[in-house]
Amino acid sequence: MQIIKTVKEMQRECRFLRRSKGPGLVPTMGALHAGHISLVRRARSENDAIAASIFVNPLQFGPNEDLAKYPRTFEDDCQQLEREGVDLVFAPAEEEMYPRINGLKPQTTVDPGPIAMRLDGASRRGHFIGVATVVAKLFHIVQPDRAYFGQKDAAQLAVLRQMVRDLDFDIEVVSCPIVRDNDGLALSSRNRYLSPEERQAALWIPRTLRMIEDRIAQGERRCSELTHEAVKGSKEPASLALDYLAFVDPDTLLPVAEAVPGTLVAIAAKAGDTRLIDNFLVP
Repeated sequence: MQIIKTVKEMQRECRFLRRSKGPGLVPTMGALHAGHISLVRRARSENDAIAASIFVNPLQFGPNEDLAKYPRTFEDDCQQLEREGVDLVFAPAEEEMYPRINGLKPQTTVDPGPIAMRLDGASRRGHFIGVATVVAKLFHIVQPDRAYFGQKDAAQLAVLRQMVRDLDFDIEVVSCPIVRDNDGLALSSRNRYLSPEERQAALWIPRTLRMIEDRIAQGERRCSELTHEAVKGSKEPASLALDYLAFVDPDTLLPVAEAVPGTLVAIAAKAGDTRLIDNFLVP
């Protein structure tokens, strides 16, 4: 496995892979867990070669978010990726991805438009501009056939699929299922921030989604009623601050009135200082 630090070297190696195999891409910010490894294994099953990136992208963090303390476990991450047969790991420094010219930061970003202000974008202003910008750069550098993302980040998936359509990237964006811990909590690099009490409170999130899924299976389709039952009937713990419970179209992230098949049911909440998200698609 090669660990590559510069854009030019990564482009050179990926050109070689495209001639011989055609790479799949797994973009990450490191602090890998079983959810990330599931993306790598899906990529391995569908591609002859795999490139993974490890880059904590400063553009997608707001001024008061956790950029400085975001977990960085580079050596362990590389060991996991090597065990999974990853061919290339792209691990650039910030100044490599966003080089300054005459002291100025790069001026060009990718703005996905109104979709970037929905769900997570409503409370994390600028977040999806940062996501779209770094992923567009990775797509340009690696030029993969397919790129793999977790369904847990459903809003991110919608934004990136729109970007791929709008900018005519010849890349398939592949969504992979949410991986959960034994207690039902969706795996996230940020889960390690949770105290035992906060983790217990966070379990309200998957429990609430299961309750909504059960009510839909029983025939209730009105999103207003499902929201009322979820929030009023099972009030979140005091240590959990609900950001949103939303029923939306999975492609546009616009709200819907009825939970028809394919509807995205999504939750975001803070347990202490840790922001958690989860979702499911109505079967």
